[in-house]
Amino acid sequence: MIRVLVMSGPNLNLLGGREPDVYGTTSLGDIEAALSSRAAELDAQVSFAQSNHEGVLIDALQAADGQYDAVVFNPGAFTHYSYAIRDAVASVSVPVIEVHLSNISARESFRSVSVIAPVCAGQISGFGAASYVLGLEAAVDLGRSA
Repeated sequence: MIRVLVMSGPNLNLLGGREPDVYGTTSLGDIEAALSSRAAELDAQVSFAQSNHEGVLIDALQAADGQYDAVVFNPGAFTHYSYAIRDAVASVSVPVIEVHLSNISARESFRSVSVIAPVCAGQISGFGAASYVLGLEAAVDLGRSA
């Protein structure tokens, strides 16, 4: 069975109420429930981690290495400036798929650059909550082909 860790960064615990015009009205709990359902259909196991703290996310990435077949990761604002998270992604052997609810390339100029993307297996953005589901499907495919 493919094991996938889904990680969500800062402020994503506020989804559903935070800037609904940008991020929609789906809560992180709703996204996790949809992912659990889709994982069952894909015969995969999914676990979840969310933190507003950079070091906690780095620790989770490092712990995922060897325990999971892939990671789906929405680093939130850390996407644009956290070289520490970028280095953590680069240092693990587990493939990481970067996901975003909004199209980061179509937003403010500072959001159009991801320092994480160059060390990820791929990036999915702009599809709302479906970005996570697409990320899970990609993660399962990566895990099966490894």
